[in-house]
Amino acid sequence: MMAHIHKAYDHHHWLFMLFFLVLSYVASSSDPTEAATLLKFKSSLLNATALDNWTNATSPCNGKDNWAGLVCDHDGNVFGLNLSKMGLRGIIDIDALLDLSGLKTVSVMNNGFDGPIPSVNKLSSLVSFYLSYNHFSGEIPEDFFVGMNSLKKIYLDGNKFAGKIPKSLAALTKIVELDIRGNQFSGKLPNFPQNPKAWKTMNVSYNRLEGRIPASLRNSDPSAFLGNLDLCGTPLAACKSSKKKVLLIIAVTVISVAVILFIAACLERRRSAQSKQVTRVQDKLGAHHDTGAMEVQLAAEEENNNFHNNAERGGGGGGGGGGELYFVKQDRNFELEELLRAPAEVLGSGSFGSSYKAGILSGPVVVKKFRQMNQVRQDEFYDHMRRLGRLSHPNLLPLIAFYYRKEEKLLVHAFVANGSLASHLHVKREPGQPGLDWATRLMIIKGVARGLAYLYREFPGLTVPHGHLKSSNVLLDHNFNPLLAEYALIPLINRDHAQKFMVAFKSPEFYHTERTLKKTDVWSLGILIFEMLTGKFPANYLQPGKRANADLAAWVNSVVREEWTGEVFDKDMKGTKNGEGEMLKLLKIGMCCCESNVEGRWDWREVVDKIEQLKERDTDEDYSSYASDGDAYSSRAISENDFSFSVTA
Repeated sequence: MMAHIHKAYDHHHWLFMLFFLVLSYVASSSDPTEAATLLKFKSSLLNATALDNWTNATSPCNGKDNWAGLVCDHDGNVFGLNLSKMGLRGIIDIDALLDLSGLKTVSVMNNGFDGPIPSVNKLSSLVSFYLSYNHFSGEIPEDFFVGMNSLKKIYLDGNKFAGKIPKSLAALTKIVELDIRGNQFSGKLPNFPQNPKAWKTMNVSYNRLEGRIPASLRNSDPSAFLGNLDLCGTPLAACKSSKKKVLLIIAVTVISVAVILFIAACLERRRSAQSKQVTRVQDKLGAHHDTGAMEVQLAAEEENNNFHNNAERGGGGGGGGGGELYFVKQDRNFELEELLRAPAEVLGSGSFGSSYKAGILSGPVVVKKFRQMNQVRQDEFYDHMRRLGRLSHPNLLPLIAFYYRKEEKLLVHAFVANGSLASHLHVKREPGQPGLDWATRLMIIKGVARGLAYLYREFPGLTVPHGHLKSSNVLLDHNFNPLLAEYALIPLINRDHAQKFMVAFKSPEFYHTERTLKKTDVWSLGILIFEMLTGKFPANYLQPGKRANADLAAWVNSVVREEWTGEVFDKDMKGTKNGEGEMLKLLKIGMCCCESNVEGRWDWREVVDKIEQLKERDTDEDYSSYASDGDAYSSRAISENDFSFSVTA
């Protein structure tokens, strides 16, 4: 009997020991506090459907079905967070992550977070963090990076950070990858302690930096400093000496005073002559005409190149109301007389009319003259302009005011000093002068896609919400963020003129059926993508009439079909290293946009979603392994088998 009891005891003893060992293994392989920590972190996020498998049903690093976005080490602990491109918004609760003692890398790239920089500095053991392409803004405190002595990689590009680059960032001794391009950082570049040859990635382009480039950065490619107009020194142009600067300032001051005196004298003579002309015009028009009407008639008579003559020439006698500016944005306000009398320069003359830059006191504006809008009723015009005035998106050029006369309309916008995308793509460069790099082109096309998506949502009743999407109608601000111009004008433009000149009417569907469709703007976006990637101008835009713009699309398709895909890309496009796969993806998106069979052409939502998923480097997609220097991504292969589409007209 006792032997039987001992045998039973031994059996249960081994079962207990086995259960204890299994429990110990589970506890060591996935710390239950990690699950609680991550769920607390998730609770502060919005639109977190991509994290639906973050539940208590499984442990975070279970070896089979790890929670989405987690990078786990060999012991089953959370090593990194890769939450890129998940559509996340809300608050990044860094405090909730403090219990993840093994956390070394964090990425929230390509999401919708905004506000000041998250307090990632509390995670003092981080080796890398990626905040690129969100909406973060504001200044970064001087001491923000103090104590982050393990940091090697920092990516802040594509946000709206401002102020000086923190000295604590420059004091980091292990940093080898730094990308802050496309922000609003100002002041001088700090001197980094690194050996100049230690940098793997360094890019500060398209900010507001100034002064001499420090010695620790002089081995960098010149493209790393583009868009900072006041930076100088190797590898850019030499800085001017302080003595030369003083002499230059004195010379400019003397010349400016002389020019001002000369202009004042000319204006006085002109004012006297105009006074006589106004009197003569007043006699013609009668006392019932107000000052604005007299100036319009006077402008029609003078026939010179001054803006206030050209702005209204041909309007006198047209009738049909008007006579004053109507403001749709209340933050800008000025009188029509001030606009007409302002010093101005002609910016260009397009298919709709001339554009002028007018230097008014509150800041320069651009006035676009339209003569091919005379078939729309005044109430319809006013209603549509007010609707345009209510639009608000960071990738749309906002309308400030408009002026209505039956035979002529004026639209007033803010002046964008950096010019159009077309001017940057097709300008004649000096030998060795770099063109737009890959990262900048990607940033631009993402902004264009976002602006177009906004127009589709705001104008669901318009078949073609933009209608005239081309590189000359994409303006670039000082950070090279794109602003769409001349959008949503098809309802106002005279039909015959629109069909002759507007981009939407050069689509394959209009060529075959004389109809535009909901996917017509998608086709225009595809042509723009090709223009961005190839650097080639779509020549058919220069030719009026009903023509399908198949030339550029057909050329791209033929080159890819012959497996010469590398020949497609613009040779002036720098910064393409490790980005070829993403460039090919964008090329394929362009092809799917330009499918002449509208049934097979992608919908705008799918196009925008695919573009948002693109990254600057092929290696930003997945954290599949971790290298000795901190973190390493794996490059995802891209198939070219389905790189074909129909462009027959």
